[in-house]
Amino acid sequence: MRRRMTQIAAIILAAGKGTRMKSDLHKVLHPIAGRPMLMHLMDAVDALNPAKKVVVVGSGKEQLEAALAGSAELAVQEPQHGTGHAVQQAEAALAGFEGDVLILYGDVPFVPTSTMQMMIDRLNADDDPAVVVLGFEPEDTQAYGRIVTQNDRIEWMVEHKDATEAQRATKLCNSGLMAVKAKDLFPLLARVTNENAAGEYYLVDIVNIATQDGRHCYVVKTDPYDVTGINSRGELAAMEGEWQARRRVQAMVDGASLIAPDTVWFSWDTKLGRDVLIEPNVFFGPGVTVADNVKIRANCHIEGATIGSGCEVGPFARLRPGTVLEEKAKIGNFVETKKAHLGKGAKANHLTYLGDATIGAGANIGAGTITCNYDGYFKYQTVIGEGAFIGSNSALIAPVKIGRDAIVAAGSAVSRDVADGDLRMVRAEQLVKPGWADRFHDTMRKKKAEKK
Repeated sequence: MRRRMTQIAAIILAAGKGTRMKSDLHKVLHPIAGRPMLMHLMDAVDALNPAKKVVVVGSGKEQLEAALAGSAELAVQEPQHGTGHAVQQAEAALAGFEGDVLILYGDVPFVPTSTMQMMIDRLNADDDPAVVVLGFEPEDTQAYGRIVTQNDRIEWMVEHKDATEAQRATKLCNSGLMAVKAKDLFPLLARVTNENAAGEYYLVDIVNIATQDGRHCYVVKTDPYDVTGINSRGELAAMEGEWQARRRVQAMVDGASLIAPDTVWFSWDTKLGRDVLIEPNVFFGPGVTVADNVKIRANCHIEGATIGSGCEVGPFARLRPGTVLEEKAKIGNFVETKKAHLGKGAKANHLTYLGDATIGAGANIGAGTITCNYDGYFKYQTVIGEGAFIGSNSALIAPVKIGRDAIVAAGSAVSRDVADGDLRMVRAEQLVKPGWADRFHDTMRKKKAEKK
């Protein structure tokens, strides 16, 4: 087989109403692993460096327009008369395009780039196929359309509702994904009719029309996972589970230890180094990078954070976006960070909130410390110098700077800068009234007794 260098266009069908989702959010924008399913697919398409991308939309156009942010052209299918009719709506956007066209589905998000390339390569083989169809053999053929083949050459394709019992016995199913040369695609679509059980214009009919013309069409096969469609919340959850299971395996293959793999949840872009230990019930949101030799203790939620080598996080810690931990920094139990940068070896071991803060190397943040970073209107910065010691139950009222090796005494509310090496103690004078509590309790007990 000889690969020919041709331009590629992708038509992504996303005009379905997604009624089974029962959601105001467009079906293809529902996330898997923290990313809209459509964007998983678009990322795989982009790896082919396509000349054109056309997303066919219907209801929810504004949502898709916002999500795509100009990265693809939109074509509107309204009303909706089937998959063949949907693809026809991209004809104007591809006017003058003479390369190869991939037809994909926005609710089939995990088609690998390599599979798309395999379809394109087969389309450009020396035997000059008219259409290449992506097939698969699921354990349960359900209501999928069938592909009748002789070796890999397609003899006939039929939708499930129009298939005979004999045809339904065929295990090879149609994913709906195709590769067709632009010069063939739209002339074939123009000949498709809606004379079928649904009264729709089926995309698969272009295969049958080309076959009747004496041209050959071929199938290439892929793993059923690659072409799993998502139409309901249940299917969304099932696909999330399958994606996570594969990602956990990959994490361990790459050198991370997961104590209870089924309880760890990754994002689509989570990056883990080697010899990372992850205890049970850890959730990674988008934007997390973890270096080598990191320990993430149980029950942590981490999003938008960069964790340096040798760090320890948790248990029961929450790292929010903008958190950076340099080498061997430590975040302990019930600590929350947001836009906080901890220098090498800095630590906050217990019950602390650090927001909009820069903490120098080796600084120690005592239990119960908070950075008061918000006045109801604006956010302000707290800067803590290297080697500083912040005593327990301190409130650092931003904007404020604590100098190198400075000490803030426990229970202080600090609203002015502290110079290098200084001690700052901000407490009200302790007042003692001997016997006051006993007299108070006696009075209140008598009042309570009188009410009975």
